[in-house]
Amino acid sequence: MLSQFESRIAGAVSQHILIRYGVEIPVALEQPKQTAFGEFALPVAFQLARQLKKAPRAIAEELASELPAIKGVKSLEVAGGGYINLRLDRGALGASAIAPATAMATAGDGKVIVEHTNINPNKAAHIGHLRNAILGDTFVRMLRESGQRVEVQNYIDNTGVQVADVVVGFHYLDGKTPADVRALIAKDRFDYYCWDLYAKISQHYKDNPDSLQWRSDTLHAIEAGEGELADLGRLVADAIVVCHLNTMLRLGIQYDVLPRESEILHLKFWASAFEQLKERKAIYLEAEGKNSGCWVMPGSAFDENREDEDSKVIVRSNGTVTYVGKDIAYQMWKFGLLGKDFYYTPLRTYGDGHPVYVSTASPDGATSVAFGGGRKVYNVIDSRQSYLQDVVVAGLKALNYHEQAANSIHFSYEMVALSPRACVEMGIELSAEDQAKAYVEVSGRKGLGVKADDLIDSLINSALAEVASRNQDKSADDQFAAASAIAIGALRYFMLKFTRNTVIAFDFQEALSFTGETGPYVQYGAVRAAKILQKAGDLPDFATVLTAPVCARLLEEEGLWQYLLAVSRTDQAIAAALSAGEPAHMARYAFQLAQQFANFYHDYPVIQESDAEKRSFLLWLTAQFRAQLERSLRILGIGVPAFM
Repeated sequence: MLSQFESRIAGAVSQHILIRYGVEIPVALEQPKQTAFGEFALPVAFQLARQLKKAPRAIAEELASELPAIKGVKSLEVAGGGYINLRLDRGALGASAIAPATAMATAGDGKVIVEHTNINPNKAAHIGHLRNAILGDTFVRMLRESGQRVEVQNYIDNTGVQVADVVVGFHYLDGKTPADVRALIAKDRFDYYCWDLYAKISQHYKDNPDSLQWRSDTLHAIEAGEGELADLGRLVADAIVVCHLNTMLRLGIQYDVLPRESEILHLKFWASAFEQLKERKAIYLEAEGKNSGCWVMPGSAFDENREDEDSKVIVRSNGTVTYVGKDIAYQMWKFGLLGKDFYYTPLRTYGDGHPVYVSTASPDGATSVAFGGGRKVYNVIDSRQSYLQDVVVAGLKALNYHEQAANSIHFSYEMVALSPRACVEMGIELSAEDQAKAYVEVSGRKGLGVKADDLIDSLINSALAEVASRNQDKSADDQFAAASAIAIGALRYFMLKFTRNTVIAFDFQEALSFTGETGPYVQYGAVRAAKILQKAGDLPDFATVLTAPVCARLLEEEGLWQYLLAVSRTDQAIAAALSAGEPAHMARYAFQLAQQFANFYHDYPVIQESDAEKRSFLLWLTAQFRAQLERSLRILGIGVPAFM
């Protein structure tokens, strides 16, 4: 509601400035620091001061006196050195809010691609992977809520070192055949089995360095796609991908397409990118030094402070492509610049009917769908990969794809660790040194960490104990459903409430608390609003009862006006969070909205109100709080339990 008024005001002011001064300038509105100053503040006079060579306050006074009437704006006042404070017509805003909502227009042209999760398909997902997936999924939800068309990709590195190491463990250490591995896959929790095997082979390499040749031989076999080792690689990677999809679905996370590295190799995506890079002289063949025989990108291409000896190897001297080389080819495909495409087959259909496709190298049985070709690409990858992401962007620039380079966005984040208390609760033994730390880092190779499914199960069990004690009259199934919603809400909110550049130390008690800035606190607000409306019984036709004159009279009460404003800012919150690239801002807004609802219900006992019109307005505000709390939670990927 407020965003519609904001757009109308900005458009009217911008048009007036163009006519009055002949200056085309973007107009942005701010929220005054104090509510007494009005609902919006215009700082545009400060922007115009240099161009017009006039004092900002003089410009503000001209604008305030000359601006034509703007529907919904009651008054304009010049303040300070040149701000224009705007006060809205309270009755108009109230009536506009109560009127049926219109459909939201799609924002922007073209498709936005968000690539996230990207877990190596060699073992169970762990807590660190969850931050990537939850951040990416929430950002997708924010984009879609703003009207953007979004494609969600989950890149599967099914030919990499991590998969090869698990294959080495099966083949060389355990002596298992493809048939043996199929039997293991048919049992429960194959990803847990591989978790232990991965730690086992990592320790074996450390104790027996000569056995690293097994890894090299296995990698070559997997890339060639032939023989028993390659069969084992396909079995392991495909089975683990299914495990990962199941884990992520527990968190409400879905994908559109899973591009696999094996198809990038077999369909010769890299060969096409390689020719373009050589033709544009973006890379060169090194003739001497440590990189002799390698195709490299000069360091100056991605960091002007780097010397040539810090050039990045794109193709090794043995002809194999580095990760960053394949990433350049993949990024080109995302923008539709490669002149090639995958074939696709459906992998599964989610419960809501949404299919997820996986890439394949053969047209046999392929489905006629198309992916890639985005106008903007977000790669959700941790901050330790910033250097490699810079090289990928440099590759696009070197190919003269400057627009695409500018629209290649590294959506970075810091790691997730565990609080010592969380380690104790998960049964992880810590040294005295680790117990004294603020957080404990996880390590897949060492087998130190919390598997994602174990974490989710533990959260559900903890929530279930609380839910069962408070709701003994509910069935066991209903209790479990509520506990699951609370647990997932707690986990997702905890991962989202910190800004992306913050290291997280996960703690069970902090995440599951019903007080403070947590998911359960926000969920409780939505559940409480629903109960109030249920207790009120049949609701009136708000649009008929709450006319503009009625709204104007009721909203003279400052408290009601401020609560109406509070419940009208969701679109602004989404826009601000998207602009900053920070899902944490959306999480913070949801928490503040829940706080506002708690204050509202404390100030206005809705059910007991005797004035019929005011009671209707209070019920309508309660319904709006519920709707916007549920909307905010939905954007955060958090469900609302039936009870708490």
